[in-house]
Amino acid sequence: MYTADSGDTAFILFCTALVCLMTPGLAFFYGGLVRRKNVLTIMMQSFISMGVIAVIWIFGGFSLAFGPDIGGVIGDITYHFALDKVGAAPSRDYAVTVPFILFFAYQLMFAIITPALITGAFAGRFNFRGYLQYLVLWMIFIYIPVCHWVWGGGFLEKLGVADFAGGIVVHVSAGFAALSSVLFLGPRDDIAPGEHPEPNNLPLVAVGAGLLWFGWFGFNAGGAYAGDGLAAYAFTNTTIAGSIAMLVWMFLDWRSASRPSFSGILVGAVAGLATITPCAGYVPPWAAIIIGAAGAAVCYYAKCVQAKLHFDDALEVWRAHGMGGLTGSLLVGVFASAAINDVHAGIEQFFIQILGVGVVAAWSFVGTWIILKVISHFGPIRVSRAQELEGLDEALHGESAYRL
Repeated sequence: MYTADSGDTAFILFCTALVCLMTPGLAFFYGGLVRRKNVLTIMMQSFISMGVIAVIWIFGGFSLAFGPDIGGVIGDITYHFALDKVGAAPSRDYAVTVPFILFFAYQLMFAIITPALITGAFAGRFNFRGYLQYLVLWMIFIYIPVCHWVWGGGFLEKLGVADFAGGIVVHVSAGFAALSSVLFLGPRDDIAPGEHPEPNNLPLVAVGAGLLWFGWFGFNAGGAYAGDGLAAYAFTNTTIAGSIAMLVWMFLDWRSASRPSFSGILVGAVAGLATITPCAGYVPPWAAIIIGAAGAAVCYYAKCVQAKLHFDDALEVWRAHGMGGLTGSLLVGVFASAAINDVHAGIEQFFIQILGVGVVAAWSFVGTWIILKVISHFGPIRVSRAQELEGLDEALHGESAYRL
C-alpha cells in the first residue's frame, strides 16, 4: 500500500485549483474576443463544460481513461465507475505519492477545459442543444480514448509517445476538432467578405489571458505529480516559453501590420504556452526559449494555411492550440534531456512523436466530423441566419452582456 506524501498532496491540490481556474479564464479570454452580441453564449459554453464533463468523468469517463487497459485501446468502464476504488490511498500506477481521488480531480480539470477550447473556433454558429450533444459525444468518443492511449496505459504510451502535460491529449485533439468543426459548419453568415470583426473587450481578453497563464503553472508543473525539481523545471519552462512567444508574435505582427497589437501579444503568449505544454517536464530552460519562439512562428504563419483554405476559425483555435500542440509535441524528440526526465531526444523519439501526433490529429478530425454528421441528422445544430444576425446571447438565452 502506497502512502500519500503531505507535501506532494498539497502541491497537487493547488495545481488542481489552478487548472480549474483556467476554464473560467478561457471564458473571459474568448468572451472578450468575440463580438458583443455573442459574449455570454461563448462564456456559457465554457462554464457548462464544468458541469457536463464532471458527470461523465464520475460515471465511467475516468474509468475508461485510467481503468485497467483493454487491448491498448480503452480502460475498463466498470473498474472506477462512480468512483469505485478511488479513495485516499495512492494508486500504484498513477501519481504514487498523492491520493488517487486527487489524481481523479486533477485529471477532471483537463477533461473540462479541452472541449471548451474548441468553442472559440465555431463562435457565433452553434445552437445550445447541438453544443450539449457535441460536448457529450466528443468527450466519450474523442477525448477519453486519446487520454487512455497517451496517459492511461494505451498503445501510444506503450510505444513511447511522450506528452508531459497535454500537448497531444489536449491541444492537438482540440485543435484538429476545431478545424473539423469549422469545415463542417462553414463560415459565419453575418460577416461581409474581407471583414475582420474586432474584439468587443480587450481588457477582458487580458484578464482571461492572465488567468490562463496563471493556471498554466498548475497545468504543466502538476504533471510532475510531486513538489520536486521536475515540477520546478516544468514551472520555469512554462513562463519562459510564454514570454518568448509573446515577444516573437509582437515582432511578427509589427513587421506585418507596421504596428504591434495588444490582442496579438495575448494570443502569442497563449500559443507559446500551448507549445511548451508537451515539453515542459522534458527539456532544459534554454530549450524552452527556442520552443517558445518556434511555437509563436509556426502558429503565426499558420494563418497562411487558413487563408488558403478559407475556413472560418473565429478565434484561431487550430492555429494557437492545434499547431502549437503539434509543434511542441514534435520538439520533445529534438530537445528532451535525460538529465531532466527519462525521455531521450533523438531520431527514434522524433518519429514516435510524429506517430502520436498523426494518430490523434486524424482521430480527432475524422471523429469530430462523424459526431457532427450524426447529431445534425436529428435536428439542425447551426443557428439560423436571423439568430446569427441578432446575436446568440439574445436569440438563444434572452440575455445581454452589456446593457448600454
